[in-house]
Amino acid sequence: MRRLLVTGSVLLTLLVSVAAGDPGEPPLPERLADTGGGSQLITAEAPSEGSTTGTVTWWERRRGGWAEAGSAPARFGAKGLTEGGTRAQGTDTTPTGLYDLPYAFGIEPAPAGTRYPYRRVNDRSWWCQDNSADAYNRWVEPRPADCRAAEAEHLVTYGTQYAHALVIGFNYEWPVRGRGAGIFLHVNGRGATAGCVSVPAAAMSRILAWADPDRRPHIAIGTRSGRTAITRY
Repeated sequence: MRRLLVTGSVLLTLLVSVAAGDPGEPPLPERLADTGGGSQLITAEAPSEGSTTGTVTWWERRRGGWAEAGSAPARFGAKGLTEGGTRAQGTDTTPTGLYDLPYAFGIEPAPAGTRYPYRRVNDRSWWCQDNSADAYNRWVEPRPADCRAAEAEHLVTYGTQYAHALVIGFNYEWPVRGRGAGIFLHVNGRGATAGCVSVPAAAMSRILAWADPDRRPHIAIGTRSGRTAITRY
């Protein structure tokens, strides 16, 4: 498994001279304190902590620096965004921070060109969110006895949202009970999410066809300014 890089409680502050909004500012990845060390990056940026919408942009490092490869409107948690390091489960907030992307999954076949490890959802696929279960914040198949159905997502029942998705490595490698489970980048549903980041279906397909595990993509989630400003990551 890949490591969780950083959460809001340990992120660095960007120099004022390159604060968001300055004329002629460099591309967003060049203003981050950390991009994960790879040559691909996804940014998910909201106007403020209370926002439920914003923008997802995917970037790649080229000879001259970081360049935008695509962007799409995004949706966040119904209660906005919050520091990943202090987030509480069940708050409908999207955790801010810089995270790896362990693998992709979906109910539908992987989009053409997908290179990421891709796991197909079936009737036995669940994501365990039960704090008392050994498999907390893990895909389980079938659902174990200690993971209550009421505290787990039966993935196949989310036919729209989980048609295609990427696991976000929030609280993943060493899960902290009560912090949250099942945070993904997935296809839009009817409105705001329960804490995930979502984009239109066409954008999700484009992201999966673009993402190259050999280039170690990560996702940086945050706001334009303030305590959870994305430029701190």
